[in-house]
Amino acid sequence: MVAEKEGAFHKSSSSCDYTNGKWVHDKQGHLYNGTSCGTIKEGQNCISHGRADLGFLQWRWKPNQCSLPRFDPNTFLQLIRNKHIAFVGDSMARNQLESLLCMLASVSPPNLIYKNGEDNKFRRWHFPSHNTNVSVYWSPFLVHGIEKSNNGPNHNKLYLDRVDERWASDLDKIDQVVLSIGHWFLHPAVYFEGDSVLGCHYCPGLNHTEIGFYDVLRKAVKTTLKTIMERSGAKGKGIDVILTTFSPAHFEGEWDKAGACPKTRPYNEGEILLQGMNADMRKIEVEEVESAKEKAKRFLGFRLEALDVTKLSLMRPDGHPGPYMHPFPFANGVTERVQNDCVHWCLPGPVDTWNEILLEVMKKWDQGQSRKEE
Repeated sequence: MVAEKEGAFHKSSSSCDYTNGKWVHDKQGHLYNGTSCGTIKEGQNCISHGRADLGFLQWRWKPNQCSLPRFDPNTFLQLIRNKHIAFVGDSMARNQLESLLCMLASVSPPNLIYKNGEDNKFRRWHFPSHNTNVSVYWSPFLVHGIEKSNNGPNHNKLYLDRVDERWASDLDKIDQVVLSIGHWFLHPAVYFEGDSVLGCHYCPGLNHTEIGFYDVLRKAVKTTLKTIMERSGAKGKGIDVILTTFSPAHFEGEWDKAGACPKTRPYNEGEILLQGMNADMRKIEVEEVESAKEKAKRFLGFRLEALDVTKLSLMRPDGHPGPYMHPFPFANGVTERVQNDCVHWCLPGPVDTWNEILLEVMKKWDQGQSRKEE
């Protein structure tokens, strides 16, 4: 069990450690709400679903040693003018994407130009004002995977030596990719390298060696970053890669009982520690980004950063939909069983902060590029 304190962003004259800080009260509010933004997934539209304690909206992340500016949608759009930014991963990637879409749409409405797959798992929007495309690709492992189904085995199959081509085949058309995985690695799975079975995670009844999912997550991230580097870097095509670190869940009881994530305010510094699985998942992702940065030095135009949101997200147990993943769950009184979502984030909500930090990374990159061109 490892307690993590260091950040992926190390303080220097040109960067800020956004990892450590505190949530401070702030009444200025968000750029959008549940009715002004039309792309919020139903299950994360907490206010429209009847959540009455709106105090969770009145907090801002304040890093210890620098300031985090409010999100400026015009600046973000300017930085991705004539570009294609893609969010690739699990439902946390989608959560972050939908936050970004809402904030950008507050100044420039996008057009949905492509959708495919159940539950809108593959979509693309176009911002005509800046000739910009923003996409989401469902890929919960980043590597090739066969998801469990009602008709087949009750476990996932992961092929750790090759990426998921549903997104990777579009790499030559993508200028910036935001990756986000983690929670699906906790599910039962059998792991392959080539045609050989490496082992499995929670697969009683199968004659496979039980192996932990940490090494599997590391292999998946390593394969993904290596493939992006080789395909984009080797062709001399620049690409910016962001890996959003693991976002902790906040279940305090059973997922299908009232009060599964009942908190109504953030934790203070020191009230909760980043440790155990949350720390380990984050640590693997940050380490693999740092390792890939070293390898990427031989490729021109390949930029890579970890968006280290694990700790600031851990401190926001109040930001999840909880029972408000469904409309007005207590309209007929409190029932014994009620489904809760203590994994994803309400929109608007704490996930908007992830995109504030994303913008700061992009601004830092842009300033560095400008200095090189002078």
